[in-house]
Amino acid sequence: MADWVVVGAGNPDGGDDRVGHVVVAALVDTAPEGVDLLQMMRADPAALMGAWAEAGKAIVIDAMESGASAGTVQRFDVTYDPLPAGVRVASTHALGVDTAVEMARALGRLPGRISVYGIEGGDFSIGGGLSPEVAAAVPVAVEMILEEIALPEG
Repeated sequence: MADWVVVGAGNPDGGDDRVGHVVVAALVDTAPEGVDLLQMMRADPAALMGAWAEAGKAIVIDAMESGASAGTVQRFDVTYDPLPAGVRVASTHALGVDTAVEMARALGRLPGRISVYGIEGGDFSIGGGLSPEVAAAVPVAVEMILEEIALPEG
C-alpha cells in the first residue's frame, strides 16, 4: 500500500486538459518513495476511487474552469468539504473529479487525506498542446505537490 497516490486526470489530446498528465510526468524524477503516480484518461468516478483505494492520502490534478486566469493553480482540501461551487474540474470529461470525490464520500471510500489541484485551462482544443500560461503553471503545481507530500502528519 502506497502512502500517497498522485493522479493526473484529463485528455492527453485535449490542449490544456492534458495538464494533469504533464504534472504527473514532471513528478516522475522528483517524487519520493511511497508515492504512486498514475495518469488517467478520464476522471471516471469508479476508476478514481479504485486508484486511491489502497492509499492513505491522495492528490488529483486536473484542468479546471472557474473563471480565473489561465494558468492559475488552486489547491482544494476535499477531505471534509466538497469543491467550492463554481469550480468545475471537468473540462472535456462527462463526469469529473468533483463527482468522484462526492461519490466516494457518500460511499465512505475517501482516503484519509485528499487534495485536488486544479489548473485553470484556457484552450481545450483537441490535438493542441498546453497553452503558454498553463505550461508555466506546471512547475508551480509540481512544487506545491512536493511540499504537500513532505508535510508531516497532523
